[in-house]
Amino acid sequence: MPVATLYDVHGNLRALEAVLAQIPDDATIVVGGDVCAGGEQPSETLERLRALGDRVHWLRGNADRELHPGEEGIVPPDVIEPTRSQLSEEQIEFLYRNPPSVQLERVLYVHASPRNDVDIFTERTPEERLTFLFEDVDADVVVCGHTHMQFDREIAGRRVVNSGSVGMPYEERPGAYWTLDLEHRFTPYEGATVRATREEALALFTERGL
Repeated sequence: MPVATLYDVHGNLRALEAVLAQIPDDATIVVGGDVCAGGEQPSETLERLRALGDRVHWLRGNADRELHPGEEGIVPPDVIEPTRSQLSEEQIEFLYRNPPSVQLERVLYVHASPRNDVDIFTERTPEERLTFLFEDVDADVVVCGHTHMQFDREIAGRRVVNSGSVGMPYEERPGAYWTLDLEHRFTPYEGATVRATREEALALFTERGL
């Protein structure tokens, strides 16, 4: 059975619909966190995914967690508050209760890293600085998101795949970024934009020593 990964949708319903149209009907879908925050249609995006039922495996991203009252984090208030105002208490609780990781056979799905939902690393981060995050993982492949840039690399003897961002990518081409059976996919759609180019984002993260 094929597996599609949809990370960092960020309330972008148009991008989500474009991707869902390309996912096989028999595919399992892993929603990798940061479903709502920052987009124009957070509630509609969440409910579109919930309507898919049991074929979806959910995990919680940092922006999902930070919507919950009392949670601190890295998402600016001017992003969190407008999103929170458009969601019901039940929707916020749903996002908050999702697990931090999901494992399907020998593939572990996390939002940022196996350690937490806020770690940042890129394709350029030296492996020796990342080994401790992955050396105790009981899986052959780890799929992550969080940084909104796709990559596929090896860390501590494991394949690490960044799914990219469906709704808010840091890439050169505007569109939605996701995976199907661990292979990177790109879906164009009308009105697509990029928040920052890949090189801009990589340069910023590298400047911060990440």
